Amino acid sequence: MAFLLPVLEGLGSGLLGNAIGGALGNGTAGNAENAAMNALNQQDETFQLGMYASEIQNQEQLQMQSEVFDQMMDERSENMREVDTLRNVDMAQRKMDDSITKKFIQSITEG
Repeated sequence: MAFLLPVLEGLGSGLLGNAIGGALGNGTAGNAENAAMNALNQQDETFQLGMYASEIQNQEQLQMQSEVFDQMMDERSENMREVDTLRNVDMAQRKMDDSITKKFIQSITEG
Protein backbone atom coordinates (compact mmCIF):
# COMPACT_ATOMS: atom_id res chain seq x y z
CA MET A 1 0.00 0.00 0.00
CA ALA A 2 2.87 2.35 0.72
CA PHE A 3 3.96 2.14 -2.90
CA LEU A 4 0.70 3.78 -4.01
CA LEU A 5 1.09 7.00 -2.03
CA PRO A 6 3.84 8.65 -4.15
CA VAL A 7 2.10 7.57 -7.34
CA LEU A 8 -1.22 8.99 -6.21
CA GLU A 9 0.31 12.23 -4.95
CA GLY A 10 2.11 12.81 -8.23
CA LEU A 11 -0.85 11.86 -10.36
CA GLY A 12 -3.36 13.79 -8.27
CA SER A 13 -1.35 17.00 -8.10
CA GLY A 14 -0.53 16.81 -11.81
CA LEU A 15 -4.14 16.29 -12.82
CA LEU A 16 -5.40 18.92 -10.42
CA GLY A 17 -2.80 21.44 -11.56
CA ASN A 18 -3.56 20.86 -15.23
CA ALA A 19 -7.28 20.99 -14.66
CA ILE A 20 -7.19 24.20 -12.64
CA GLY A 21 -4.65 25.80 -14.95
CA GLY A 22 -6.72 24.99 -18.00
CA ALA A 23 -9.92 26.14 -16.39
CA LEU A 24 -8.46 29.40 -15.14
CA GLY A 25 -7.13 30.09 -18.60
CA ASN A 26 -10.73 30.07 -19.83
CA GLY A 27 -11.67 32.49 -17.08
CA THR A 28 -14.83 30.74 -15.87
CA ALA A 29 -15.22 29.65 -12.27
CA GLY A 30 -17.66 26.88 -13.22
CA ASN A 31 -15.15 25.28 -15.55
CA ALA A 32 -12.50 25.46 -12.84
CA GLU A 33 -14.81 23.72 -10.39
CA ASN A 34 -15.67 21.05 -12.94
CA ALA A 35 -12.03 20.49 -13.81
CA ALA A 36 -11.07 20.27 -10.14
CA MET A 37 -13.91 17.85 -9.50
CA ASN A 38 -12.89 15.74 -12.50
CA ALA A 39 -9.31 15.70 -11.22
CA LEU A 40 -10.47 14.57 -7.79
CA ASN A 41 -12.67 11.90 -9.35
CA GLN A 42 -9.73 10.67 -11.42
CA GLN A 43 -7.55 10.61 -8.31
CA ASP A 44 -10.23 8.64 -6.46
CA GLU A 45 -10.55 6.17 -9.33
CA THR A 46 -6.78 5.70 -9.36
CA PHE A 47 -6.80 5.15 -5.60
CA GLN A 48 -9.63 2.60 -5.91
CA LEU A 49 -7.70 0.79 -8.64
CA GLY A 50 -4.67 0.66 -6.36
CA MET A 51 -6.83 -0.73 -3.55
CA TYR A 52 -8.21 -3.37 -5.91
CA ALA A 53 -4.68 -4.35 -6.97
CA SER A 54 -3.69 -4.62 -3.32
CA GLU A 55 -6.71 -6.83 -2.60
CA ILE A 56 -5.81 -9.11 -5.51
CA GLN A 57 -2.24 -9.34 -4.21
CA ASN A 58 -3.53 -10.27 -0.75
CA GLN A 59 -5.83 -12.93 -2.22
CA GLU A 60 -2.94 -14.43 -4.19
CA GLN A 61 -0.79 -14.50 -1.04
CA LEU A 62 -3.60 -16.21 0.87
CA GLN A 63 -4.04 -18.75 -1.93
CA MET A 64 -0.30 -19.50 -1.91
CA GLN A 65 -0.33 -19.99 1.88
CA SER A 66 -3.32 -22.30 1.53
CA GLU A 67 -1.54 -24.39 -1.11
CA VAL A 68 1.60 -24.64 1.04
CA PHE A 69 -0.52 -25.70 4.03
CA ASP A 70 -2.36 -28.32 1.96
CA GLN A 71 0.93 -29.70 0.66
CA MET A 72 2.35 -29.85 4.19
CA MET A 73 -0.75 -31.70 5.44
CA ASP A 74 -0.53 -34.16 2.51
CA GLU A 75 3.10 -34.88 3.36
CA ARG A 76 2.22 -35.32 7.03
CA SER A 77 -0.57 -37.76 6.15
CA GLU A 78 1.79 -39.73 3.91
CA ASN A 79 4.38 -39.90 6.71
CA MET A 80 1.73 -41.14 9.12
CA ARG A 81 0.67 -43.86 6.64
CA GLU A 82 4.30 -44.92 6.25
CA VAL A 83 4.78 -45.10 10.03
CA ASP A 84 1.58 -47.13 10.35
CA THR A 85 2.75 -49.55 7.63
CA LEU A 86 6.13 -49.96 9.33
CA ARG A 87 4.37 -50.59 12.64
CA ASN A 88 2.19 -53.28 11.03
CA VAL A 89 5.25 -54.93 9.45
CA ASP A 90 7.03 -54.85 12.81
CA MET A 91 4.01 -56.43 14.53
CA ALA A 92 3.84 -59.18 11.88
CA GLN A 93 7.57 -59.84 12.35
CA ARG A 94 7.09 -60.13 16.14
CA LYS A 95 4.24 -62.61 15.65
CA MET A 96 6.43 -64.70 13.36
CA ASP A 97 9.29 -64.52 15.89
CA ASP A 98 6.93 -65.63 18.68
CA SER A 99 5.67 -68.50 16.51
CA ILE A 100 9.22 -69.64 15.74
CA THR A 101 10.19 -69.38 19.41
CA LYS A 102 7.14 -71.44 20.45
CA LYS A 103 7.95 -74.14 17.86
CA PHE A 104 11.57 -74.20 19.03
CA ILE A 105 10.52 -74.59 22.68
CA GLN A 106 8.06 -77.29 21.65
CA SER A 107 10.76 -79.19 19.79
CA ILE A 108 13.06 -79.05 22.84
CA THR A 109 10.39 -80.24 25.26
CA GLU A 110 9.32 -83.13 22.97
CA GLY A 111 12.78 -84.47 22.49
